[in-house]
Amino acid sequence: MDYDIELTVNGVSYEGRTSASTTLLHFLRDSLHLTGTKEGCGIGECGACTVVLDGRIVNTCLVLAVEANGARVETIEGEANGEQLSDLQQAFVDHHALQCGFCTPGMVVAARDLLRRKPAPTHEDIVEAIAGNLCRCTGYETVIAAIQSVAQSSKQGR
Repeated sequence: MDYDIELTVNGVSYEGRTSASTTLLHFLRDSLHLTGTKEGCGIGECGACTVVLDGRIVNTCLVLAVEANGARVETIEGEANGEQLSDLQQAFVDHHALQCGFCTPGMVVAARDLLRRKPAPTHEDIVEAIAGNLCRCTGYETVIAAIQSVAQSSKQGR
């Protein structure tokens, strides 16, 4: 059986039809063509599919699309301003915090959520915030440094 759903993704309202078994991950990628959210493990362990759903971090592979009916979703596509990278995305580039890039969307989404909640996070705060995001390439120190640099420049800009 298919269901009609409405959700707001990165400030844009969408309506669609989906089956009861379709994950939010597949609805975003296949129905809305927002392919920045990646499918890694499919069991909520890797964080490649991380988004913010109604103000909280979730793995979209574990959320059914029908559960997101009426929700606000923030994906990696909402991070940049057109072709202009966000400060956080630029910091990932500047600190070489990405290599293959597969985990990067989920890392950036998790880091942005942390910086919204805690503009001056400690090293431990950052480690905890990205703990659900697995990376096989960077070794995490460059990711942590990128996030710290954005927090530091935000602190200096206040």
